[in-house]
Amino acid sequence: MKILVAVATRHGATREIAESVATALGSALTDAGVWSLVEVRDAGLVHSVEGFDAVVVGSAVYMGHWLEPARKLAESFSDELRRVPVWLFSSGPVGEQKRPAEEPVAVEDLVRRLNARGHRLFGGRIDRHTLNFPERAVVAALRVADADNRDWPTIRAWGREIGTSLAHVERNVS
Repeated sequence: MKILVAVATRHGATREIAESVATALGSALTDAGVWSLVEVRDAGLVHSVEGFDAVVVGSAVYMGHWLEPARKLAESFSDELRRVPVWLFSSGPVGEQKRPAEEPVAVEDLVRRLNARGHRLFGGRIDRHTLNFPERAVVAALRVADADNRDWPTIRAWGREIGTSLAHVERNVS
C-alpha cells in the first residue's frame, strides 16, 4: 500500500505534524501486517497522485485558509483524489476566535469535493524568530505568545486511526 502525505507549511511546524502522522500511519499498517510505503512531500512539489492508494493532505492555516500549494493540489487533482481514501488536516490557527461557533479554517467545501473521510484541526507552533515582519505584526495584534500547541499524542493517534482504517480496507480487498 502506497500512501502520500502532502503538506504545505511556511516555517516547518506543519511538516513536523505530517511526518508524525506518516510515521504513526505506517506503524499501524506494519502492526496489522500490511506492507506500506508512506511518502511525505511538499504539496507544491506533487505533480501527480497516480499510484497512491490513499492520500493525506495538510496545510498550515493563515487568516482562516489553507496555504496556496495545498489548495492547488486539492483543486488540480480533485478527480483523482475522489477515487482513493483521503484525509485532511490543518495546523493552527493562533489566537482566540471571536465567536465560539466560528469555524477557524474554511475546509468544508474541500471535504465535500474530495469526499474526504475527515478533517482534523491541530494546534500549531508560534516562534517569533521564524516569522517575517508582517507575520510578527499579526501575531502581536492578536496578542499571541510564542508557544508550541501541537498535541503530539493526539496527532500520532490520528495517524494510527488512518493506518488502522486502511489496514481494514486492505484486508477486505485481499
